Amino acid sequence: MPDPILRLEGVGKHFGGVVVLEDVSFDVAKGSRHALIGPNGAGKTTLFNVISGVFPPDEGIVRLNGNDLAGQPSRKRIGLGMARSFQNIRLMPHLSVVENVMLGQHARPGLLSKLKPVGLMPSSREKREALDMLDAFGLEPHPGQVVGNLPYGVRKKIEVVRALMAEPQLLLLDEPAAGLNSSETAALRDFLMQVNARGVTLLVVEHDMPFVNSLCQQVTVMNFGRRIYDGSAAGVREDAAVLEAYLGGHRSKEGSTNAA
Repeated sequence: MPDPILRLEGVGKHFGGVVVLEDVSFDVAKGSRHALIGPNGAGKTTLFNVISGVFPPDEGIVRLNGNDLAGQPSRKRIGLGMARSFQNIRLMPHLSVVENVMLGQHARPGLLSKLKPVGLMPSSREKREALDMLDAFGLEPHPGQVVGNLPYGVRKKIEVVRALMAEPQLLLLDEPAAGLNSSETAALRDFLMQVNARGVTLLVVEHDMPFVNSLCQQVTVMNFGRRIYDGSAAGVREDAAVLEAYLGGHRSKEGSTNAA
């Protein structure tokens, strides 16, 4: 297996007396497409927030390319090669597509990268770069359109392209298929395969298992704040602990499911 771009070692998180994450460890290989799944309340979003720097871990270590991220806030992690999209789209609906994509350039290190996209320096190179990125992912018909007027599935892609403008090595995707119909979901999967083919590692939180199975090679499963499976996407469907977590109980001889 390739060297990990992301490594979690014994990560724990609690809020008051409530333990939300406990001893979570797994690797995400460079260049892979890796899913993080589990029932509602399993701790997936909290773990994403710990990885991206929203919350500090109470125990354990998060490493990016071998570097301990302790004390690094979210904005610094972007500069180290990590970017994130959210379940609820966070584009600026009143701006054009290309303007939204150019906002992603602000995350790059250095003062000049923060000034250029907002027009404080006389250069069109950044706009050309944004247009080229949109063209590369088949979004060239949309650059001048106001984002708020576009279909939901197109806006999901634009948010990913904006994240890519920060030039990440690792892209965290929080339920990217949520709210999409079947054709939009298939289009998003193909789009993310393109992103991965450009060398970007994907870590995806998702409930849509057909989407996960068609996109991801590796799967980590959470339940009650703990990792219960870490392996291939094919193997997850046969794992007893995973079946137990999703069924919520055990199968009786008559075939009924008893809630735990």
